[in-house]
Amino acid sequence: MGSLKLENLNKAFGAVHVLHDIDLQIENGEFVVFVGPSGCGKSTLLRIIAGLEDVTSGSIAIGNRDVSALSPAERKIAMVFQSYALYPHMSVRKNLAFGLENLRFKRSEIENRINEAARMLAIEPYLDRKPKQLSGGQRQRVAIGRAIVREPDIFLFDEPLSNLNAALRVQTRAEITRLHRDIKTTMIYVTHDQVEAMTMADKIVVLRAGRIEQVGSPLELFDNPRNLFVAGFLGSPRMNMLKGTIIKRDDGTISIDAGYGVSLPCLVDPATVSPGQAVLAGIRPSHFTIADAGLPFEVQYHESLGTETYLYGNIKGEKDQIIVHQAGHFAPASGAMLKIMPAREKVHVFDPATELALPRLAGEGRG
Repeated sequence: MGSLKLENLNKAFGAVHVLHDIDLQIENGEFVVFVGPSGCGKSTLLRIIAGLEDVTSGSIAIGNRDVSALSPAERKIAMVFQSYALYPHMSVRKNLAFGLENLRFKRSEIENRINEAARMLAIEPYLDRKPKQLSGGQRQRVAIGRAIVREPDIFLFDEPLSNLNAALRVQTRAEITRLHRDIKTTMIYVTHDQVEAMTMADKIVVLRAGRIEQVGSPLELFDNPRNLFVAGFLGSPRMNMLKGTIIKRDDGTISIDAGYGVSLPCLVDPATVSPGQAVLAGIRPSHFTIADAGLPFEVQYHESLGTETYLYGNIKGEKDQIIVHQAGHFAPASGAMLKIMPAREKVHVFDPATELALPRLAGEGRG
């Protein structure tokens, strides 16, 4: 069984503490993505799961086995590296067979596994080529094939698409997602690219400075970020942040005074805020609409992608950049003034002191 449980996991390199009290449960067959900025500890955590790094404290269980003290070979895990790690003097067939030969598998079993992996990954025409005769995308498929033939309980991917160009990244991303759907084996995937995380994962683990910030499905994290970091990290382009203060109305509803005579409706629980309290209103670019009344938005420039347009500018008199998404082609002149407003259910509200999201009214979703 490819379930994984990490309990109170810590890792230090000398005096430098790089992972702090990691607790995580991954179910059998899940596709889980570790995402976060460079240096957040995600690759170190993956190497600890693989057995390539020792833990300072805590435990690792795969299925019902505590594997904390086991070698990598004893964990029944296969890892795919960013660098492919192929043997340049061997053919693709020999690269796929090498690990199984060292484990003294029968020749017939090795051939069966190679042929099945080659079929799944569409690399049959390349089995007799050397790695230098392959494209980057083909080499990555061979590296994945070498993991597949081992039939592990868990696959680990350490930024496997980083060396590919943009088109190949999209293609290989889809191939890995399809592979997971076909073989239904647990996969743990490390990336700094939040688009990869959002499009591939069943579950995302967001890390910052060696700590888990939030765990959940892509939509859970997108719609209900726990704090400012998660809100700003997931979503492309980033979430806009506007300063404001809480207004409590006589009917019990809450809004945010955003200045310029504009109040932003929101669904914050009235019991958790006070009139005049400073807050940050988080609004994604796609959740603004151009309206007859609203915040004064001065366009600096726009990017038209044919089916959609991104407007870049700022609220008049403010320095922070605001991004507004519009469907279709829209080309306002630089310096044009527009009025923008979000829908009530789309406004995320954060406490700037704690950086935490403020509770919403019970039963209210983001929509």
